Amino acid sequence: MSSFFHDKTVLITGATGSVGSEVTKQILALQPAAVRLFSRDEHKQYLLQRELESMGHKDIRSLLGDIRDYPRLLRALEGVDYVFHCAAYKHVPFCEYNSFEAVKTNVVGTQNIIDAAITQEVERVLLVSTDKAASPSSVMGATKLLAEKLMTSAMYAAGTRPIRFASVRFGNVLASRGSALPLFCDQIRQGGPVTITAESMVRFFMSIPQAVTLTLRSMERMEGGELFILKMPVIVLGDLIDVLIEEVAPRYGKDPASIEKKIIGIRPGEKMSELLMTKEESQYAVEEEDVFVVRSPILLPNREFASHINNPQLADYDSAQLPPLSKEEIRKLLTGILEKYLEQVNR
Repeated sequence: MSSFFHDKTVLITGATGSVGSEVTKQILALQPAAVRLFSRDEHKQYLLQRELESMGHKDIRSLLGDIRDYPRLLRALEGVDYVFHCAAYKHVPFCEYNSFEAVKTNVVGTQNIIDAAITQEVERVLLVSTDKAASPSSVMGATKLLAEKLMTSAMYAAGTRPIRFASVRFGNVLASRGSALPLFCDQIRQGGPVTITAESMVRFFMSIPQAVTLTLRSMERMEGGELFILKMPVIVLGDLIDVLIEEVAPRYGKDPASIEKKIIGIRPGEKMSELLMTKEESQYAVEEEDVFVVRSPILLPNREFASHINNPQLADYDSAQLPPLSKEEIRKLLTGILEKYLEQVNR
């Protein structure tokens, strides 16, 4: 992987987010020519730039801009080799109540990336997507599914240009900005109650570095039009909260037994369980150790039709149908993640 990114110019949209910033850090360790951080948040750009410079990284360019702004993207992508498209609206309830704003960023913004990348002769573009795109029940999931479809059909729009588009899909990333873990830790710090939609809710979880490492591998191996679906462990939400209360409460001088849980019910657009891959997608999927590679079911330029794999063991990859981690396995998974997060919060 080191030689693949060596001396390449990489642009990351949503670079100041949890996934985008980790992509940035891992790419910088692979000796690229330059990394361009594209984000509309000036303050987060400033903080990330300071952090990277303190780590000795100099080949970074901080670019303010919005993926809704096509002319700005066109300038930003000049001379770029690879694009990691991480920018998106991700909060399910916010997207439910502000639906067309989600469309403008997650759908129109993605098409802007595609058009600008083709014009500027970028080599590869990888969309970072979510498990909520599989059989979506929310506006956010529907917009991300459409973004995935746009990436596949972009192989047509590129014509004879040698550019590759693909998507990578994973579930909840532990300790990512705006996710459940920071909320739960803050509620525990305040003495509770810890709000929970439903204790039996089941979700896919993975650490930020794990998700990004597999994302970088997807960028390297893409041929164009694929959907890379990263396998993730399954956690029951009630078990996660129990472990967090046991681990976090003593750090703030509180008795875990005194922290109550409050059931608030499922929020608009949410499901009790999530899919990583639908039955229809599994027909075109090849299973590997840590990823499913779903080939496009539509005919792409210079390709044969993707044949049905017909693997009877593959069907819906549903969090409700997979064995969840035990509390001790959750505790082990959180080791290091929790310490790093609490250290950042308590600075």
